[in-house]
Amino acid sequence: MTAEGNEPDVALLDPWADAALAIELFAVDPFLLKGVTLHGWPGPQRDTLCGWIRALLPEWAPMLRVPLHVTDDRLLGGVSLAATLQAGRVIEERGLLVQAHGGVLVLPMAERIEPNVASHLGAALDRGELLLAREGLAGAYPARVGVVALDEGIDGERAPAALRDRLGFEVQLGLLDPQGPADEPPEATRVARARGSIAEVTIDDAHVEALCRAGEVLGITSLRAPLLAVGAARAHAALQGRAEVGDEDTAVAARLVLGPRATRIPVSEPEESEPQQPEPENDDAEQIEPDRAARPEPQAEGDGASQDRPLEDLVVEAARSGIPAGLLDALALGRERRASSRRAGHAGELRVSNVGGRPAGVVARMPSGDERLNVVETLRAAAPWQPLRRREQGLDTRPGRGPILLRRDDFRVTRFQQRAETRVIFAVDASGSAALQRLAEAKGAVEQVLADCYVRRDHVALVAFRGKGTVLLLPPTRSLVHVRRSLAGLAGGGTTPLAAGIDAALGLAIDARKRGQTPVLVMMTDGRANIARDGQPDRAAGEADALAGARSVRALGIRTLFLDTSPRPRDAARLLAEAMGAKYLPLPYLDAVGISRQVQLLAASAS
Repeated sequence: MTAEGNEPDVALLDPWADAALAIELFAVDPFLLKGVTLHGWPGPQRDTLCGWIRALLPEWAPMLRVPLHVTDDRLLGGVSLAATLQAGRVIEERGLLVQAHGGVLVLPMAERIEPNVASHLGAALDRGELLLAREGLAGAYPARVGVVALDEGIDGERAPAALRDRLGFEVQLGLLDPQGPADEPPEATRVARARGSIAEVTIDDAHVEALCRAGEVLGITSLRAPLLAVGAARAHAALQGRAEVGDEDTAVAARLVLGPRATRIPVSEPEESEPQQPEPENDDAEQIEPDRAARPEPQAEGDGASQDRPLEDLVVEAARSGIPAGLLDALALGRERRASSRRAGHAGELRVSNVGGRPAGVVARMPSGDERLNVVETLRAAAPWQPLRRREQGLDTRPGRGPILLRRDDFRVTRFQQRAETRVIFAVDASGSAALQRLAEAKGAVEQVLADCYVRRDHVALVAFRGKGTVLLLPPTRSLVHVRRSLAGLAGGGTTPLAAGIDAALGLAIDARKRGQTPVLVMMTDGRANIARDGQPDRAAGEADALAGARSVRALGIRTLFLDTSPRPRDAARLLAEAMGAKYLPLPYLDAVGISRQVQLLAASAS
């Protein structure tokens, strides 16, 4: 903090020192502090911190790596198929959660783990045990583990919020000097000494209340945050050889645990002071000077005034010093990213598939049509019942003898999950009122969006409406050559059949859904309809028909971006966008690159 104690100076804090301290506190009791999130790309910083964690843990403590697409059998355990069939009785196999008891699980690419994996990890972190009830097995197994989440997410990608909420610390690897820390690495002997004494460390109600108050001031709604901060304060006191948590321990816990979780900037309350007296005239200055001299001078901050400050204020300031500088800027501008931000760069929405994609579990039923039989899971379901079934059939019950008897209830079908392709439909107003303003931007935006199609599997279609009808200039395609040829012939002029343009775009969106694609509609118009749906010139009827078409778009739940191409934003265009349920953007100054960026954000949000 600064010498005056009013605002923390983030620049004065050593990122490597804070990272080392967080690692030390976590290593004292991994289950108490739950885990550490290392946010950033792989590199020497991450390797160094992971090496410290391994060195500070007891030699007997396991440190296991969890595969990205780990199955429930590998994570939770269950029946060992090969051993069960060979032995003729049920043989259990321990999963990673039980194998890591007393140690740490490492999650590579934590931003991409499946929701069910995050759920199982969260339950183990809360209970310290695994409640297993699957494949005929039931029981409780000790699973006191900590988690090291390697979060490599970019553009809003983050580890699941339910997991991050349970992990005590977060380290931003980008703030660490790649050359390494200036100080020596943490001492394992000091951590081991603290590990043996932390159970005896106590914390009084005043420090607990100060941490809770700091969380409230920072806008932290989770109750786990102050609990983790209490654990961090106890671990820090144990590292310092104290039997009771002090102010320094509480301040460190607030900085490392609460600061990175802040959702708003705490505002310092002005100190109470006496009302200011009016400025005296010059001729009365001599009369009040003795009174001014008689008042005691305010005590300097360094002269012990800080000792009289409430503990809550000191803890809030310490927590504020732990807010990353980038987060401070985002909060000040009101642009904090949502914890559940959509992953950028994906194609359409997730859909269940029977033939291919990412495995999404198994279903107990007979395969039909193009469904794929999961042989291993089928045998696993049947294995525990083999001795009983053979005895019923009068067959040899010795292990490894006789056939494997299957019944209808044993069959398992593999389910897959895959992302649908996205079809971006541009509906461009090419009438006289809008053609000269935005046709150039429309052409550039279509090419900009298509440049990303090969990564995100987008298809692009272009409908132009002018005169008395619409023209499908570009059928759904991913061919850049076809796009450029079609755009070259896009000319403007004439009246505005807005209702016909909406109907044509809606037809393409419905067709996209029939083909298993996710439609995204981009309307580029000033909203000035003057042609009715039947092709007759009638401004009132044209506006009514356009409004009816807009409501149809909203009723079908099609994601829409409405780009108002007027020189100035118009109420008619805004009302039409609201009827569509569209995101409205006036574009007096936005160019083709800006339009493309907005379209990509809308397409990503559909994933």
